[in-house]
Amino acid sequence: MKQIQSEDLDREVFELFDRYVHSQINRREFLDRVSKYAVGGLTATAILGFLSPKYAEAAQIEPRDARLRAEYIVYDSPKGAGKMRAYLSRPAGNEKQLPGVVVVHENRGLNPHIEDVARRVGLAGFVALAPDSLTPLGGYPGTDDEGRELQRRLDRYDMLEDFIAAYECLMVNPMCSGRVGVLGFCFGGWIANMMAVRIPGLAAAVPFYGSQPSDAEVPNIKASLLLHYAEEDVRVNAGWPAYEAALKKHDKVYTVRLYPSVKHGFHNDSTPRFDEDAAELAWRRTIDFFNMTLA
Repeated sequence: MKQIQSEDLDREVFELFDRYVHSQINRREFLDRVSKYAVGGLTATAILGFLSPKYAEAAQIEPRDARLRAEYIVYDSPKGAGKMRAYLSRPAGNEKQLPGVVVVHENRGLNPHIEDVARRVGLAGFVALAPDSLTPLGGYPGTDDEGRELQRRLDRYDMLEDFIAAYECLMVNPMCSGRVGVLGFCFGGWIANMMAVRIPGLAAAVPFYGSQPSDAEVPNIKASLLLHYAEEDVRVNAGWPAYEAALKKHDKVYTVRLYPSVKHGFHNDSTPRFDEDAAELAWRRTIDFFNMTLA
């Protein structure tokens, strides 16, 4: 069978995949609609396999990296099971208090990629806490397809409360300085925006291609914002003009970065939507932003 390359696939294939992973179409509909691109020895199933994440191949920092202390913890939350499971990562051998960052996953639970991102945040000099919103249903089940199905059974505002509780957990953690920000991707980007709306003490929020709060919610934002968007992400970008107008109207502190010719999910290095140059630039900007706002 032919080895698939990203450049071999039409842009519509990536758009269909985006709709599939955001539960706008189901697996069968995706395969049916992408089958017209299955030519030259390709199959629709092979295309889906190519587009799906390869976590083991993409991990940048090993879970047992000696530079880090990484562990699973539980914390109290008013929603769901009352106890939430989360992945905590911070530099090893550090006795100073450090700023905290809540790391928020996409719409599939705490998968290996987000745990890897939490390790990157810890290695950058922060106390990173990455909750699993699927804890009330048993936690991330091991595959993204199953994770998405589970997350669809939860109310997103209940999940928001669980992430707000994660912020509160970091605030009282003896390793944390009390300066806390949030970093989120896709669904997590919406959570990051909404934590900025809901938490007056939040110092910084960095949503990657996240849906936006309503105009009426923007006046409540006190955090500094760094907003990352992908140029080809038509679905999420549709809400940006109104959000920007509201941020300007209410004199909010924000920086927006638009990355040319990249797709939704460009930071996720476990899928072909990954763009190395854009991801590295966005990550550098994110860490610089947290160093500035959480100091």
